[in-house]
Amino acid sequence: MSQALPIPEGLPAERDAGPFDPPRGITRMREARPVMPLIFPDGHEGWLVTGYDAVRQVMADTRFSSRLDIGIVHVPYQTPGMPAPTEPSPQIPGMFIAMDPPDHTRLRRKLTGAFTVKRMKMLEEHIIDITERQLDALARLTPPVDLVKEFALPVPSLVICELLGVPYEDRETFQSNSAQFLVKDQTVEEKVGAYNALTTYLAELVTRKRAEPGDDILSDLARHDDLTIEELTGIAFLLLLAGHETTANMLALGTFALLENPGQLAELRADPGLIPDAVEELMRYLSLADVFYRYATEDIELGGETIPKGSTVVVSLLAANRDPHRFDDPDTLDIHRKARGHLSFGHGVHQCLGQQLARIEMRAGFDGLLRRFPTLHLAIPADQVKLRTDMNIYGVHELPVAWTETPR
Repeated sequence: MSQALPIPEGLPAERDAGPFDPPRGITRMREARPVMPLIFPDGHEGWLVTGYDAVRQVMADTRFSSRLDIGIVHVPYQTPGMPAPTEPSPQIPGMFIAMDPPDHTRLRRKLTGAFTVKRMKMLEEHIIDITERQLDALARLTPPVDLVKEFALPVPSLVICELLGVPYEDRETFQSNSAQFLVKDQTVEEKVGAYNALTTYLAELVTRKRAEPGDDILSDLARHDDLTIEELTGIAFLLLLAGHETTANMLALGTFALLENPGQLAELRADPGLIPDAVEELMRYLSLADVFYRYATEDIELGGETIPKGSTVVVSLLAANRDPHRFDDPDTLDIHRKARGHLSFGHGVHQCLGQQLARIEMRAGFDGLLRRFPTLHLAIPADQVKLRTDMNIYGVHELPVAWTETPR
């Protein structure tokens, strides 16, 4: 494959193509060489994978390890507060997202029953009820209001708290600590402090669940005698973080994207039956959990290149989901597109466990918001919306919105 670009140094992170599109540098890299060498800030020569087919292959092939404890996983952008790793990270009990089979399989298998399609369908009416109650509360406010604070964050937080058995009154503690944990540019002390605060709280919670189990996922897990308190804490940390941060950001950023595409928004209002397809398309178009890491455990052929053993491999789901070889006119938001096959929930053994839950929450959220607030609009110019470019999960920090009539 011809190399039209010099080997880049570091990963472009600035959203210079607009709030919803990949950085221009990433798009150029995908066009020139979908599997491309990348010089990391610490001097490591790793790889960036941006093509759809190659990203799928990386995520399906367990020779590209998810473990952080077998080799040094390098970070492709400057993080001034964080020292460059000089040795592998220790494995954290229960953190199955950073494990390979069979360890990953053992822990994940204990969770599959909690997140079956059937169980999620049983929850659907309850999730719609939670969403409608939050919309009632939103309708009582005087605009402008911050949609993140008043709707996008409370809905998934309420749902995941109830599912896991986390007291909702503790939400400010876990929301502030999980937000701090996801900040890119911070000192190691700040990151570890947020992590320790959250895991200390969750360790106490799962210890109580083991002593007095209730009717929730953490209690179900606590009944497994072969899971240690440390493993239960790690699993709880993952589920709580993934269960509210990603969906909250999708509801807010997705609303922003629809408001910026008024033609699509009008069609969606006119035909709510399009909501399931619109959710898949918004997932593809926005890909807010974008950058993932793998470690090559041997020399591996990928997209006509040889990835040497010991390389850190960075995949961009956003670039893959905008690959014109997979999706026609990929930079256009098209709610009629059949976008299933997008990689926003990952692929392979680590594919998102809670994807059905997230879909139900997003369908309920967008359906309710568009139905009840027919005149919803941004309360500030679009270029003044504060983007989460400083966070590991993309979105907006705030989304000030208003409406011109009493919501139904």
